[in-house]
Amino acid sequence: MKHATPNQPFARTLLCVAMALASMTALAGVTDEDILGDAKSTDQVVTNGLGLQGQRYSTLDTLNSDNVKELRPVWTLSFGGEKQRGQQAQPLVKDGVMYVTGSYSRVFAVDARTGRKLWQYDARLPDGIMPCCDVINRGVALYGDLVIFGTLDAKLVALNKDTGKVVWRKTVADYKAGYSISAAPLVVKGKLITGVAGGEFGVVGKIEAYNPTNGELLWTRPTVEGHMGYVYKDGKKVESGISGGEAGKTWPGDLWKTGGAAPWLGGFYDPDTDSLLFGTGNPSPWNSHLRPGDNLYSSSRLALNPDDGSIKWHFQTTPHDGWDFDGVNELVSFDYKDGGKTVKAAATADRNGFFYVLDRTNGKFIRGFPFVDEVTWAKGLDKDGRPIYNTDKRPGAPGADGKHGSAVFVAPSFLGGKNWMPMAYSQDTGLFYVPSNEWGMDMWNENISYKKGAAYLGAGFTIKPLNEDYIGVLRAIDPKSGKEVWRYKNYAPLWGGVLATKGNLVFTGNPEGYLMAFDAKSGKKLYEFNTGSGVIGSPITWEMDGEQYVSVLSGWGGAVPLWGGEVAKRIKDLNQGGMLWTFKLPKDEVVAKR
Repeated sequence: MKHATPNQPFARTLLCVAMALASMTALAGVTDEDILGDAKSTDQVVTNGLGLQGQRYSTLDTLNSDNVKELRPVWTLSFGGEKQRGQQAQPLVKDGVMYVTGSYSRVFAVDARTGRKLWQYDARLPDGIMPCCDVINRGVALYGDLVIFGTLDAKLVALNKDTGKVVWRKTVADYKAGYSISAAPLVVKGKLITGVAGGEFGVVGKIEAYNPTNGELLWTRPTVEGHMGYVYKDGKKVESGISGGEAGKTWPGDLWKTGGAAPWLGGFYDPDTDSLLFGTGNPSPWNSHLRPGDNLYSSSRLALNPDDGSIKWHFQTTPHDGWDFDGVNELVSFDYKDGGKTVKAAATADRNGFFYVLDRTNGKFIRGFPFVDEVTWAKGLDKDGRPIYNTDKRPGAPGADGKHGSAVFVAPSFLGGKNWMPMAYSQDTGLFYVPSNEWGMDMWNENISYKKGAAYLGAGFTIKPLNEDYIGVLRAIDPKSGKEVWRYKNYAPLWGGVLATKGNLVFTGNPEGYLMAFDAKSGKKLYEFNTGSGVIGSPITWEMDGEQYVSVLSGWGGAVPLWGGEVAKRIKDLNQGGMLWTFKLPKDEVVAKR
């Protein structure tokens, strides 16, 4: 009996088809399932925050507190040219390709195995852009075959992930009025979500949803009380309710029309409650005597319905903000046990110096406590989390004669007990790892009137360190007790993000140029590597070819050298840069430990 043998050319064709399909599967675009599962995945990082809830925690433990001292750099990529300045992005990784933004609204696609640049996109920025705090960008969003990011002239740009070619471009707001975008967008339930920056120019903050495949606007929600929200159906603009219900309830006169409250840091998403969690910036102008009232929804945390942008709840950390204590800092979802009951909480370390734990189902205040050593503007928080003001620490009203109001010294400074730099939460220790700073400021108010595209502060300031030997403090904080478990002091201000891993590690960087790793339980520094310029980006870790990698951007800049006051003396000799660094543990070290 003869056995039939397959036709060899036909067999080869089938093999080629199979290999092509396998390759297509391996290089498939980012799906909604990828995004929802990112916190648990180990071979990719497809969201800002290493998961939609923003915990910045990795379940990888090949690299751990026992072997991190053997971590080695494997490649670097220079962003090149003279466009250095601050590099604050968090990279994303999908199918062996890394996507990262650089200063001046640039995007790079990089071979994650070798560091070879695959393509680069440079936005054509107009001369009149007005970013308040350096020409930084904090990252991209991935969806399908697209790499999407925001620009300093307030546009969203979608690029093909393989070629870097523009697929669509959308103007979000008028850069001539002071608007810009610096945050990484967020993709939730098939919608691209973005905020805007520009609070120092009297803009009206807003959060918007777009169709990520074509840039079509789906809904818009202003973050200043009194402005109308809209949804867009079949190309038609439909009213979706006024933010706050009506105009002028917590704003005097027409100041709500230039009220600020820009959600410039972007947000996260909590699948448990189906809520977008965003923070909003300072009210405009800074001079609080011009705008009595709480000035909603400035300096607040908001929970929004991702389907239509309606506000589900709000929590205002600094009502009637008079110190530029933006409420944009990330609201991180986490669960904890209380008497056998699971509490669905969310935590934020505010610029005003207080750490807040909220019930993320309704925004109710659970507890709050200072996380920095000195808070002078408030005596504490009441039972609802509202600050108890120290009235003599509000800058005085300017006189009619044009003279500025009485100056006060207040801590923390307007750059905050914690600024934009994201904290991390460890599911193993139950601790938050908070990059913070100890500084204060002399502050006074001045007369000001709104002019489109002009700075709208009405205040002056000088920032001062509170200690001779350090400004920056990396803190491990127990959100249930309010206790500081450990701290690491740094001479210069800390301005970079934090990463926690199951390997009992906490990574962050400092302006002096070091990527550092700490024991998550004890705070002992276990590793440092000098990258040559300040590390103010957010590190990531992922697994590729059976090995664990760590990547981070290096490039000093951001708000500190621009607004630094006396602090500038500590950072004047730090070098700018623009490098993407990638590290891994040598294979022989992994084998030796197993």
